[in-house]
Amino acid sequence: MRAVMKFIIAILIAAVSLVTYWCNRQENDFTGQMQHVDMTVEQEIALGLQTAPQMASQYGGLHPDEQARAQVSAIGQRLVQNTRVNETPYKFDFHLLADEKTVNAFALPGGQIFITAGLLRRLSSEAQLAGVLGHEIGHVVGRHSAQQLAKAKLTQGLTGAAAIATYDPDNPASRSGAVAAAMIGKLMNMRYGREDELESDRLAVRLTGEAGYDPRAMIEVMRILEEASGGASGPEFAQTHPNPGNRIAEIERAIQQEYPNGLPAGLVE
Repeated sequence: MRAVMKFIIAILIAAVSLVTYWCNRQENDFTGQMQHVDMTVEQEIALGLQTAPQMASQYGGLHPDEQARAQVSAIGQRLVQNTRVNETPYKFDFHLLADEKTVNAFALPGGQIFITAGLLRRLSSEAQLAGVLGHEIGHVVGRHSAQQLAKAKLTQGLTGAAAIATYDPDNPASRSGAVAAAMIGKLMNMRYGREDELESDRLAVRLTGEAGYDPRAMIEVMRILEEASGGASGPEFAQTHPNPGNRIAEIERAIQQEYPNGLPAGLVE
């Protein structure tokens, strides 16, 4: 009887998780794609603003060089003001973090975008910086954080249901079922993360070109990131980011699709 009740509870939890996920669908005004999200744009903006100070403090706060911070902000705003991003409701702010050792850039929901000094000092051109910031803008307008939160809730519900259905307090070996379910959920979210990264690369190609920057600079950014990471380690499915070599191929493909007749003259390199 206990086994039957556990199974029924697990089915109910899984069903609620699936119905909630599939019913929360919205069309992304920027990309035109239908997405599973369960928060509004206003909630994204509020969440990003609320989280920004805490995230900045983890990287030593903002960089003391006001000129460098202003440069990052100016290039970011050029990407916003000269593209369709300007028509979105997001409020973009671009921040240079003081951390000199960490090579990273990231976006919070709603338009708060950060790049570490450790990454900035490795870049050698304005177009490379534009490529990095364009990629992070892509995450925001792609609503990737909202998607990830919805998917995380779904996988949490499904793995929780699986754990309830398989766990037997009288059989310690059954714990392995719960562990396996949790690992499957983790790998699912990693896969979604890679897809988001590749979409942001494609969006960055479009945004940098429209703002007057040479999108080919993003290829060199990928090489810089690969060098900084010491090369890809382990199988790609177990990494939170796609292999840089695969991203280069995707960027080259996106450039060809955006500019089938060749890149226009006069782009900032």
